[in-house]
Order: sequence, then structure tokens, then C-alpha cells
Amino acid sequence: MTMAENESAEALLQRMQQAYQQLNFELTLVESGQGQLEPKRLTRGHIDGQVFTHLTHLNGRPREFVQRDDETSFFDASHGGYTLKDATLPGLFHRLQLMPLAPVLTHYDAVVAGRSRVLGRVAQVVRLAPRAEGYYGYILWLDQETGLLLKLDTLDQDAGVVEQSLGVALRISEEPSALIRELKTAALPPAMSVAEVYPAPQQVLPWQTGWLPEGFELRSEDKHKLPVTERLVDYLMLSNGLVDVSVYVAEAGANTEPHQQLVRQGATHLVSLVNPARVEITVVGAIPADTARRIAESIEPRNTP
Repeated sequence: MTMAENESAEALLQRMQQAYQQLNFELTLVESGQGQLEPKRLTRGHIDGQVFTHLTHLNGRPREFVQRDDETSFFDASHGGYTLKDATLPGLFHRLQLMPLAPVLTHYDAVVAGRSRVLGRVAQVVRLAPRAEGYYGYILWLDQETGLLLKLDTLDQDAGVVEQSLGVALRISEEPSALIRELKTAALPPAMSVAEVYPAPQQVLPWQTGWLPEGFELRSEDKHKLPVTERLVDYLMLSNGLVDVSVYVAEAGANTEPHQQLVRQGATHLVSLVNPARVEITVVGAIPADTARRIAESIEPRNTP
């Protein structure tokens, strides 16, 4: 699987996805944002037509993810493990390699930006430039020999890097690794559907968005219990196919004054505000701060005929 130097950006992205889906490999990554470094190890392999993926955090409290075909198990030292059907590994690095390319090419201009080197290997560079305001841009470094994604930068509107996933070690093998072979017979928590985890049915909530970035739309709405407090809130999920944004809406306490708070972790922003109508709105997603703020400020009661 060798890349030709004159391939189009779309062809390079297709090769990237083919490599991710077909190769047996182990890639150690360092994710960085705001000066914080998070090393991870991603392992993929194939046995008897079945695909296995293992992702583990190498620092801090133990966290790992196991994917067998369309079932993903989540393990964290702070709570018990669980398995979800039709779930994916967290993060843009994984979503880019598995999702259909059509939504990506609809919202971003894909441009070949030359060649560079990552891990001592020649890499083709592809830039994803957003076609509308309110989006991050991305730069991908794709291994010229295999097509594998080796580095991913998330860029703000000034081309500053807000988050980076950088490969620091890569091993490709003809046969799946010992870890992958162990996963084939590993006892994992029973798989549940999302409907079983969040039993509240889809429902029309009394809120609507007055503004969304071009290409984003409402994909889901129901009621969620917040972690820790277990407070029941209205929940809206917005997406452009590549990036998901969560919106939580609830009535604020009687003594709560209007205020606004912004928290950033890497490319992800959390905007929380209480508006003059004493409605508490929280927006979380890998989007620029101004975009998250405009979404939060645009939430309003739904117009009823």
C-alpha cells in the first residue's frame, strides 16, 4: 500500500482509512494541548475476519477502551466497565479514520500541502480548511508508505495549534500482536444499546437553537442525568458529521444570578451561562470558544404554533 506522490487529497484520505481498517499495527501517540501531554497507545489487528482495537492511556489513572467489531468496552479506574453497541473510540483521531468522507468534504476543503517527515518516515500532508466560520481546521500527516495517520493538528482561525496528536512510535506487523489475540477471547462486560443506557425516549424539548454554525444540525434530543449530581436536564446533541456538540439546559436556582463561564481543555470548550430568564445552559464540544458561546446564547424557548 504505497502512496503515489501525485494523488489528490481525497485519494490520500481514502488510503488513510483503508490503512486503518486493514493493517495490523501499534501506534504510540502523545496528545498535547495547553501544555499538557497525554501519552496513549493504539493497537489494531484482525483475526478470522474480526477487527479488534485497543486504546490505553499510559499516564495517570488507568483508562482503556476495547473495540470488537461494532462493540466498544470502556474501562476507567473510577467506575466499573461497560460495553456499548455501535459506539466508537473517543476523539477525532479515530473518527476521521472510520466515518464516511462525504460529510468531511462537504464542510472542509481538502488540500495536499506537500511532504514532511514524522517518526523518520516520509509523510504526505493534507490540510482540511473549513468552508464556514465557527469551525476548527485540521492538518493530517499520512505515512507515504502505508497511508496511516501519524500526526493530527487542530487549528484555530489564526492557524494556531490548539491540540495535537503526534505519533512517537509505530510498529506494523503481518500478524496481529499478542494483545490483539488476547482480546479475541477476553471476557468483556455484556453489550448494551445506547437506548438501554439512556432509557429516556427521543422527545421534542421546549428549546431551540437560534443560531448554529453552517452545516450543524440537531441530531438528538432527550433528557439526561448529569454525572455526580444526577440532576435531570434537557439534552440536545448537535453535529456536522465530524464534530459533535452537547447542549444541556435546565432551570437555574431561584437565587442564581446571570453569569457566564468558559473552560478549555485542548480543542474542547465548555461554556456555561445563566441567562436573564434564569435558564442555565452548558455547551460542550471540540469547537472554538466563540462558536460555543454563540450557540449557548442563542438557546431560546421553542416556538409553538
